Amino acid sequence: MRAPIHDASARQNSGGPSPVLGRGGDRNNRARNAGTAELEGEIAGLVDRSTDELRLAWRKLHRTDPPLGLSRDMMIRALVNQLQERAHGGPTLALRRRLQTLAGELEKSGLSFDPAVVLKTGTTLLRKWRGHTHTVLVHEDGFEYDGQRYRSLTVIAKRITGAHWSGPRFFGVTRRARASLPKASR
Repeated sequence: MRAPIHDASARQNSGGPSPVLGRGGDRNNRARNAGTAELEGEIAGLVDRSTDELRLAWRKLHRTDPPLGLSRDMMIRALVNQLQERAHGGPTLALRRRLQTLAGELEKSGLSFDPAVVLKTGTTLLRKWRGHTHTVLVHEDGFEYDGQRYRSLTVIAKRITGAHWSGPRFFGVTRRARASLPKASR
């Protein structure tokens, strides 16, 4: 029989409890900050409040009435977010600036600031479906399939399959598919 090893690294590899507080073991039994426990209790209590009480809590936090038509669930989520931000801090000033810049770009262009895949005009997409090869030609303002023009690949995918599909996914023009190609073929 071997002698017991009192080395922390041996215990770590053996699956035994770690001698360092807060590491490994049962995470639910570790000591919590009193403020964190109070915050968690306040958040858990929001679900049990009436809608009128939630509106009152909203008024206390935001100093205004909640938006009209805001569902109870969304009100709870927004209140939880606000409580967590007050307890743990919100986004940094740099992050807020970046988000405002991105929102401004989105408003100016009306397009997504990070399109998934940009297809070049003249590209031909091929997809074999149930023994038949389907060909789509990319135009500057849309797509051509079977002699007709379409605004989106999704409409073409639905016409081919008879069911709702994501057009880019159906034709394999997603980032994931592109990332799996060898660098030489890109």
